[in-house]
Amino acid sequence: MRTYQDVFRTREFTPLFLASAGQTAAQTVSGLALGILVFKQTDSALLSSLAMFGPALAQMVGAATVLSGADRLPPRAAMTGLTLLFGLGTALQAIPGLPVWAVFVVLLGLGVVGSVSGGVRYGLLNEVLTRDGYLLGRSLLNMSVGIIQICGFALGGVLVTVLSARGTLLAAAALYLLAAVVARLGLSRRPPRVTGRPSVAETWRTNARLWSSVPRRYVYLALWVPNGLIVGVESLYVPYSPGNAGLLFAFGAGSMLVGDALVGRFLPARWRHRLAVPLCVLLAAPYLFFALDPGLPVAVVLVSVGTFGYAAGLLLQDRLMALTPEELSGQALGLHTSGMLTMQGVGAAVAGSVAELTSPATGMVATAAASLAATLLLAPGLRGGTGAGEVKGAEQDAVPATQ
Repeated sequence: MRTYQDVFRTREFTPLFLASAGQTAAQTVSGLALGILVFKQTDSALLSSLAMFGPALAQMVGAATVLSGADRLPPRAAMTGLTLLFGLGTALQAIPGLPVWAVFVVLLGLGVVGSVSGGVRYGLLNEVLTRDGYLLGRSLLNMSVGIIQICGFALGGVLVTVLSARGTLLAAAALYLLAAVVARLGLSRRPPRVTGRPSVAETWRTNARLWSSVPRRYVYLALWVPNGLIVGVESLYVPYSPGNAGLLFAFGAGSMLVGDALVGRFLPARWRHRLAVPLCVLLAAPYLFFALDPGLPVAVVLVSVGTFGYAAGLLLQDRLMALTPEELSGQALGLHTSGMLTMQGVGAAVAGSVAELTSPATGMVATAAASLAATLLLAPGLRGGTGAGEVKGAEQDAVPATQ
């Protein structure tokens, strides 16, 4: 596959794309509505923030307990059922008079099963597309997430004004229902990639095997740490420049979309293993110049240049798939997503703590420097391609499909 048109010509990709887009829209709209609802009930900025972003942190609990379901459940049934579960949970949160503690119980439960949902979706993407089409398909999904989140927050604000926060939650539940219908009617019935029942023991066993491969371990760390720390830098846009934070976020999102498009569509295969580390360096290096307290025009340029480096994630995911047997692709990608979201939360906590003790600019520079240092430490383990010997060695660490 060489173009985005080739990807969309694959029959199952379009319903997978639409179902994924529907889930992202529902998550964005419901997150905003829930944050507003909790803030109105508690007047707590912390609880409001946790209502919006808490499920991402809960995904690591799912990655340690139920993630084996990503490869041990039939993909179509799992994607449909989990999307319906998200819709049901969102509708429950709209019940008038529901205590805040009950809202968070539902929220954390959905966060745990969210790790399985991501693994099912991206594992199915790896099945639907050919080996050389995964990078293109994932770049399309990444770009759609960015666009939908920008539009979703705007739509959510309108819906909250027109329908109220609880009405917006019900609208989000309807979006989940629509996404589930698309998945059920558009996707083909496929058997699980691995036989056996999902369990905590299987989750731990497979995670241990995935982690035991040295090449995969370097890729996982490169996917998690540099990215997570730079998200921490971005969490300081508001205290750094309260009146212009939205502009910085907008330019950053636009540059990230351009990076995903160029790397996913135009980068020759022979360059993929060479540019992952340089792009990780690019992700962090521009933020070091915030030590000079740049004005808005320069800050916008620095943010735009840096966020282009998020395209490194595509190349590292492509390498992860080359190092992982197909039957374990769901859990491998679910572990990546859960670890990445957890590290983003850690990065925000690190950057915020440094900024609290010093200044927002110092917090941004220090966290970016930590990201750059992590990339340079990981670089030796990421050198070279995914040759037959390296892939064979990684596959020997995998869990047999019959377990």
